[in-house]
Amino acid sequence: MPTITIVHMTPPLRTERLIIRDWSSTDSEEAYAVYGSPEVSRWLTPSMRTVGDAAAMRSVLEAWVEAQPNLIPPAGRWAVVRQEDDAVIGGLSLRLLPPFEEDFELNWQLRPDTWGNGYATEASKALIRWAFDQGLEEMFAVARPNNHRAIATARRLGMEWVGETDKYYDLRLQVFRCRPSDL
Repeated sequence: MPTITIVHMTPPLRTERLIIRDWSSTDSEEAYAVYGSPEVSRWLTPSMRTVGDAAAMRSVLEAWVEAQPNLIPPAGRWAVVRQEDDAVIGGLSLRLLPPFEEDFELNWQLRPDTWGNGYATEASKALIRWAFDQGLEEMFAVARPNNHRAIATARRLGMEWVGETDKYYDLRLQVFRCRPSDL
């Protein structure tokens, strides 16, 4: 039987301006400012329903924290924290894409008032490097064709556009791929 290694992001990843760390249920108010925002939630996949309030967000975070040790490494969900004021400004995740759960998806969500500062690119680059250091051979980002911000971020990350598909989430999506040699 193969040995499964549980990979936690301890210590957290650090970039010039950000900290990428495990979520805590105490992050519920700040997380709700991200995932409860209509500007963000309109782009979320069906697997992430709209969060109605901070109490519901707390339940979601508790589920994420509980599930984290059981995910296939290097999968996980993490908070993105701005170092200058210790504010949770977003989230990142690396997870298996449905329906076959063989392709890893990188995704990012930020509070709308932080858009346009390069945080999504900065945080995602750090997570990409970390995931490849854990042995991941490739990852994907998917975006609805009219989600121009996500598509632009995937391109800034150096991800290669590989086409359009309805394979994931039963939605028509643009697909971008990144491999270690792309860095």
